[in-house]
Amino acid sequence: MKHADTFSSFHPVINFLYFVLVLVFSMCLMHPACLAISLFSALCYSAYLNGVRQMFKNLLWLVPVMLFVAVLNPLFSHEGVTILRYFPNGNPLTLESILYGLAAAAMLASVISWFGCYSAVMCADKFMYLFGRIIPALSLLLSMTLRFVPKFKAQLSSVRQAQHMIGRDGSGNIFQKVRCGITNFSILLTWALENAVETADSMKSRGYVLPGRTAFSIYRFDSRDRLALLWLLFCGIYLTSGWIAGGFACRYFPRFHLAALTPFSFSFLLVYAALCLTPVILDRKEDLTWKRLQSNI
Repeated sequence: MKHADTFSSFHPVINFLYFVLVLVFSMCLMHPACLAISLFSALCYSAYLNGVRQMFKNLLWLVPVMLFVAVLNPLFSHEGVTILRYFPNGNPLTLESILYGLAAAAMLASVISWFGCYSAVMCADKFMYLFGRIIPALSLLLSMTLRFVPKFKAQLSSVRQAQHMIGRDGSGNIFQKVRCGITNFSILLTWALENAVETADSMKSRGYVLPGRTAFSIYRFDSRDRLALLWLLFCGIYLTSGWIAGGFACRYFPRFHLAALTPFSFSFLLVYAALCLTPVILDRKEDLTWKRLQSNI
């Protein structure tokens, strides 16, 4: 079941800054605890945005990708001093390569999940609002690219339904199915090209690339956004300082080693968890407030 996302109602600057922070930290912090926090938070937020059922559907292909990456790394990387066994070709299978493969798989899964959340929160209007005046041509291209996949899927569903209504649903032997698939793809490709030309002509007629162009905006930076900005800046500065100070130190080669867990390093993990779970915490707080107001009626 989908929920109304409170975090999506924040200013686009807040949304964009949040995803920049979580994506950068997810790719750079290879500490196992950080990877677990990032992946768990991304899945929780994805379930809140798209529903638990859709989240599990995504896991049906995300888990095999993780397993593929985890298995592929020790097959080709033989670094590390803890040798578990030898392959038939004489190359060693090391514990460090297995652990690094698992870490890389978790990092990849968390980044993919965060990008899924990003596409649900950062709509084309928000992206155009942020970068439309700075890089108008590139922002338009990126905006069209980001929303191309969902529009492509929706149009493909419409084409299939239309073909089915006229008796061309691809039933029959393999040749008829291939022919139906080629026909659907041809219709879809024609629609995509026509849509691109119409969009280009429309933007040109509205003077999109002309200097001094003004744009209507419904976004206002209020006190709630200021507090969120302070919180994100605090998390970014604090976690970056902890990263530089070695609070997230983790070495996979030549021997796996984690930095000792101290109150100082534990505070970094708490702040990182709070940062990643910020949208979920805001949504849960809003849900509890709404339920309390309903109970008082």
